[in-house]
Amino acid sequence: MPATAGRDRAGPLRGVRVVEFAGVGPAPYACMLLADMGAEIVTILPPSGKGAAGPLPFDTDPMMRGRSAIALDMKSEAGREAALAIASAADLLVEGFRPGVMERLGLGPDICLARNPKLVYGRMTGWGQDGPLAQSAGHDPNYLSITGALFSIGEAGGGPVQPLNLVGDFGGGGAFLVIGLLAALVEARQSGAGQVVDAAMADGAASLMTAAYSMRNAGMWTDRRGANLIDGGAPFGACYATSDGGHMAVCAVEPKFYSAFVAGLGLDETALPPRMDKRNWPALRALFADRFAARTRAEWTAVFDGREACVTPVLDMGEAPEHPHNRARGVFVTHEGKPVPAAAPRFAATPSRVSPQAGPPAGDRLAGWGVFLDQA
Repeated sequence: MPATAGRDRAGPLRGVRVVEFAGVGPAPYACMLLADMGAEIVTILPPSGKGAAGPLPFDTDPMMRGRSAIALDMKSEAGREAALAIASAADLLVEGFRPGVMERLGLGPDICLARNPKLVYGRMTGWGQDGPLAQSAGHDPNYLSITGALFSIGEAGGGPVQPLNLVGDFGGGGAFLVIGLLAALVEARQSGAGQVVDAAMADGAASLMTAAYSMRNAGMWTDRRGANLIDGGAPFGACYATSDGGHMAVCAVEPKFYSAFVAGLGLDETALPPRMDKRNWPALRALFADRFAARTRAEWTAVFDGREACVTPVLDMGEAPEHPHNRARGVFVTHEGKPVPAAAPRFAATPSRVSPQAGPPAGDRLAGWGVFLDQA
């Protein structure tokens, strides 16, 4: 009998209840991941002049998919009590305000855990719940700036380059929050006691730099941008412009990949200077750049197709969904004709899915939790 036989295929987090206090950036992204994995999420929105919120704007913000929404005035006693009733029935709570905001609303961890001792209370901030910067404003590059990450990203001779908001907001923030929430949920189900998860983007970004710090500590990294093995400094680990204005990404670090790479360029490896001697890097980079500049991106893609050379075309967001690999694996899905990244990671027995719409009405979802509110 197959291992998946008889399994509920509604997602690995089916039945997990999450209350989300609406915010921006990494906390909504974390809840998107939870929703894709089957969690039931009720998002508490600020009051809009109506008793309840309508569907969340999936079309304009795919991160908001799968939620059931309710508007509550948490500054009122009725709104606060409604929020506490929802938190009392939840497994996970997610908030992304500055430290102290939830406490001032009367919805801090102590109060919520007193009502629901098994609750995992997730807190998403840039700097963390304590420390000299805890109450300071900031955005993704600010959090990266104190970890060494922002300093290390950029071309030789140039300034630091912001890596979108992938490293702080979503990698070091939202993804680490999900790790913490699920780890604490496992522990709560074993011990019967919940806890606070303090997820800070600066902490997560620093953790993502572990390999780079290990290389630096071993004397294999220098504090200069574009001068290291994996920061674009190596000529066999860089992006090169093609004749049509496109680019090819090269990461032929291992010897066998490097051999296939230079062969694809039509070069004799034995005639090239030793690649691991940094004194030879400028000459090799110039040689490789001249070769790539002689053909289009499509031509080079065809040359390296099937070669074990670690060379691929650099696609924009309009092109990426059409790449044959992405199409074959369903890396993107469509909603009203627009591409949206599919759910990740993948589960064999309980697959995640991208919900093309908001969740059920908040009243229906909360009734399933045993919570009945007039405004739901």
